Amino acid sequence: MFYLILTTILWSFSFSLIGEYLMNLDKYFVVFIRIILAVILFVPLTRFRGVPRMLSIRLMLIGSVQIGVMSLFLYHSYYFLSVPEILLFTIFTPFYVTLVYDLLTGRFHFLYLVSAGLAVVGAFIIRYDNISDNFWAGFFLVQAANLCFALGQSAYKYVLEKSEGFDQKEMFGYFHFGALIVTALAFFIFGNSEQTNPSVWQWIILFWLGLVASGVGYFLWNKGATMVDAGVLGIMNNALIPAGIIVNIMFWNKIENYTTLTIGTMVILVSLLFHKKCNQWSPVKR
Repeated sequence: MFYLILTTILWSFSFSLIGEYLMNLDKYFVVFIRIILAVILFVPLTRFRGVPRMLSIRLMLIGSVQIGVMSLFLYHSYYFLSVPEILLFTIFTPFYVTLVYDLLTGRFHFLYLVSAGLAVVGAFIIRYDNISDNFWAGFFLVQAANLCFALGQSAYKYVLEKSEGFDQKEMFGYFHFGALIVTALAFFIFGNSEQTNPSVWQWIILFWLGLVASGVGYFLWNKGATMVDAGVLGIMNNALIPAGIIVNIMFWNKIENYTTLTIGTMVILVSLLFHKKCNQWSPVKR
């Protein structure tokens, strides 16, 4: 749980940094640079000998979807939606997480869906108003990103649970290698070279997003995913919504409805407590 909370704090800055400072840069370039920096961070830690080929391939496939394809969808959504709207439309991620993990394990936990549903309600309360009229393109882009993110973290949790005896930090480089292949192809095929000249401040933000948010952040999040059940993992996906909006308010003076923010956050906390009770009533193996 600690890893998920820490990553939520790190990621809470990412949405606003992208929306406020990087929109004049080519979206494929931004994603590509982020992944290159994450790869550089993990190459020295990566174990290349004695790793089962199928495990490395699976991790690369997971990374290509969870961070590679997901980031491409997410960055496109910034051209259609505001930062708070993007945060709002991530409310469906807990459903995707619990459903995908149950599908992978061949089980179905109805109460997990109930607790995740409470988290969705809490997130919706936070941002139910001020939705722009022309948002459907952005909405579906965010849903595609949500599905990729949920599929990736659920698959990572499942694969690592079946592959004991490996240090995750020695294996996580493969995750980023997979993402690098996808983002490199996207940039070289679709990228606009005229929008690839970041300012000094933008380079600082890119280094933060690449090394900290993508590099450290995804490792901590996926490691945390292997240490909790699918219900808690789904719920924690929505904890990012109030955290992201609070950052938007504190640093960019965005006016929000503090009442709905407080109520929605409390509902998300209640969903965590409800989930804990569900496990006490009917404990299941993680």
